[in-house]
Amino acid sequence: MALLELDSVDSFYGHIQALRGVSLTVDKGEIVTLIGSNGAGKTTTLRTIAGVMRPRRGKVVFDGQDLARVPPNKVVGLGIAHSPEGRRIFPRMTVRENLEMGAYVRTGADLREDFERVFTLFPRLRERLTQTAGTLSGGEQQMLAIGRALMAHPRVLLLDEPSMGLAPVLVELVFSTIKDINQQGTTILLVEQNALMALSIAHRGYVLQTGRIVLADTAENLTKNEMVRKAYLGIA
Repeated sequence: MALLELDSVDSFYGHIQALRGVSLTVDKGEIVTLIGSNGAGKTTTLRTIAGVMRPRRGKVVFDGQDLARVPPNKVVGLGIAHSPEGRRIFPRMTVRENLEMGAYVRTGADLREDFERVFTLFPRLRERLTQTAGTLSGGEQQMLAIGRALMAHPRVLLLDEPSMGLAPVLVELVFSTIKDINQQGTTILLVEQNALMALSIAHRGYVLQTGRIVLADTAENLTKNEMVRKAYLGIA
């Protein structure tokens, strides 16, 4: 059984259908990536898994449990954490307070090991611990957004555009860290415009077009696929 599964999911924004019969699986220990153009439905897929949106048809199943009626805070408690597009940190809070907010569902938990894990992955956050988050650089804010999600101690981490707006050297760092997080045992579903980088660290991938999955394969095969190379990798 897959750890996370979407089965024929339709999601809507009002009367506008964003997902059309989306089915995918994420197995324990994998990095799975969703690639596609803007508006293809990638972010909507993550929002539907996280419980921010409700599927009008189909099912989202996590570790055998249907999430249809589970509110977003309970989804986090079950073991799914979401690092959203645009980082969405709390700019007036300190780095420490942002990280503590990531662990809000873990009432009474000893967070020392979690803080240490985040600081090992992102040493710069240790140096910025008392700094107001809104004054961090773009790269540091992305580190904080991922670190905050990790404080929930997730079994599955949903990452939405983690390299957006970052300098190339920081993109390399973020993707290397994502790989480290996975090797530490966290399953990852990754949405990323930089399809070449995403496929370089993923085990499998899905291609979304206008709300439908049009292709699913191993990351290696997708990288070699002619349509993917032309449309998403910029390789003729």
